[in-house]
Amino acid sequence: MLRTVHRSAAFFDLDKTIIAKSSALAFGRPFRAGGLINRRVALKAAYAQLVFLVSGADEDQMNRMRDHITEMCTGWDVRQVREIVAETLFEIVDPLIYAEAAELIEEHKALGREVVIVSSSGEEVVGPIGELVGADRVIATRMVVEDGRYTGQVEYYAYGPMKAAAMREIATAAGYDLAECYAYSDSITDLPMLEAVGHPTAVNPDRALRRAATERAWPVLVFNRPVSLRSRLANLRGQRRPAMGTAMGVGAAVAGIAWYAARKRSTGVPAPDARSLVGSADMLPSKRSSAGR
Repeated sequence: MLRTVHRSAAFFDLDKTIIAKSSALAFGRPFRAGGLINRRVALKAAYAQLVFLVSGADEDQMNRMRDHITEMCTGWDVRQVREIVAETLFEIVDPLIYAEAAELIEEHKALGREVVIVSSSGEEVVGPIGELVGADRVIATRMVVEDGRYTGQVEYYAYGPMKAAAMREIATAAGYDLAECYAYSDSITDLPMLEAVGHPTAVNPDRALRRAATERAWPVLVFNRPVSLRSRLANLRGQRRPAMGTAMGVGAAVAGIAWYAARKRSTGVPAPDARSLVGSADMLPSKRSSAGR
């Protein structure tokens, strides 16, 4: 028997869970082109990206990455950062989105769950990516701004236990039952985030998270197909009779793409408020590779 789902959400980490790189470091090239960083800093960011992709990021590495990014962006004009992100979003991020993650987001939305991205990257980057993939809300790091520029201080760092705390705050405000919610991440640093919900899943887990997931009998998924979201949407639109859930997911993503096409010089990124209210909460079809439970 089909039933409508209320007060439930799916929480997604961003880097190596939805996209195949570190979102905080992915914009190094356009930031350099915009005069925000020099060649030496760009190369340092590229090296950090390589280390992140090969070995992931433990707590010490995450703290070093935070310090590097805050030092790098001190004095940056916030408006210019938002404009660069808006102008280069498709070029930088669109080819990095895992097809498996896009499918999973569509499935959750088709079952009536809100989708929330929870990332330690800055809100100026996470917000637009959330729009692109059809997320309903984002939780992201916020920098202190004075006179339109970053001071180098962190107002809120979306990391580790702070992610779980923010999830609980949103759950209270939105009426989510966390026992009925889902969460996905690749890193052991997000163990508090995964433990906060009733349905945690490790995605592309680092060694420590894989061990923790095995001990707790959590599902483990492998996402390994980065795909252009625009190409994927074109393929889905070309199908004669897409499933209802897929059609709704495509609609949300198309809306995100249209929004950015119309606002290429955006100076702000409001959170969307779309909701899907059909389907069954008891079954979540899976097309992704599984690496054990």
